[in-house]
Amino acid sequence: MDFLESSPEFQCIGVAVALLAVAVAAAYFFSSKKPKVCLDPENFKQFKLVKRTQLSHNVAKFKFELPTPTSVLGLPIGQHISCRGKDSQGEEVFKPYTPTTLDSDVGYFELVVKMYPQGRMSHHFREMRVGDYLAVKGPKGRFKYQPGQVRAFGMLAGGSGITPMFQVARAILENPKDETKVYLIYANVTYEDILLKEELDGLAADYPNQFKVYYVLNQPPEVWNGGVGFVSKDMIKVHSPAPASDIRILRCGPPPMNKAMAVHLDDLGYTSEMQFQF
Repeated sequence: MDFLESSPEFQCIGVAVALLAVAVAAAYFFSSKKPKVCLDPENFKQFKLVKRTQLSHNVAKFKFELPTPTSVLGLPIGQHISCRGKDSQGEEVFKPYTPTTLDSDVGYFELVVKMYPQGRMSHHFREMRVGDYLAVKGPKGRFKYQPGQVRAFGMLAGGSGITPMFQVARAILENPKDETKVYLIYANVTYEDILLKEELDGLAADYPNQFKVYYVLNQPPEVWNGGVGFVSKDMIKVHSPAPASDIRILRCGPPPMNKAMAVHLDDLGYTSEMQFQF
């Protein structure tokens, strides 16, 4: 027995077992440290509303809690979630939304929602109170962003169509290795309709060489230095990157705006490969 315990073969086996135990323990430790991804593409999951902030008469920011303080939603950049609720008649309704948060915002996610008088899902959000739960499924969407995939993005947003743009812009600008430039044209009816203005202005101030925003209002205040009316071809020409194989124009807004922007972009020489509509 003494011979077996002191033999080189036995010692090698003992070392191997010890190393294996260390490797298993390390793998368990590091895997337990990975953030838990919460989204399920096939099934709706419930998330608790922990804070509601009214931003204007018809816009509110909703903060939802994730299961643990280190959990992440697990939403790829440029994609969205599907939310389920009930309209004023009690009938089930579904609508896509893009969170304004990223997976770097652990433990929670936020939605900025514009609630329309006749909107079926708007009714659900109007009725939501802290402590209520929202059913969410995802991720969904055709857009998949990879850092550095283009030299520059031009963004044409209208109203609540700003949310996917804001998500993509944040992901780019907060990544020190991503040098992609972002040029945003954001259209609304009145000054009060501008969503996330403080956050957008903050990005423009923090990243002046990488992010530009140009606001357009249909009904501007008396003192206004942005665009007036509807987004025109001239505005796109001045405030967006010129057509090129290494740029992409993203658009998201009401259907009439999306249709008009598609015509403008075609006329200006942007090919279908250079355009994407959320």
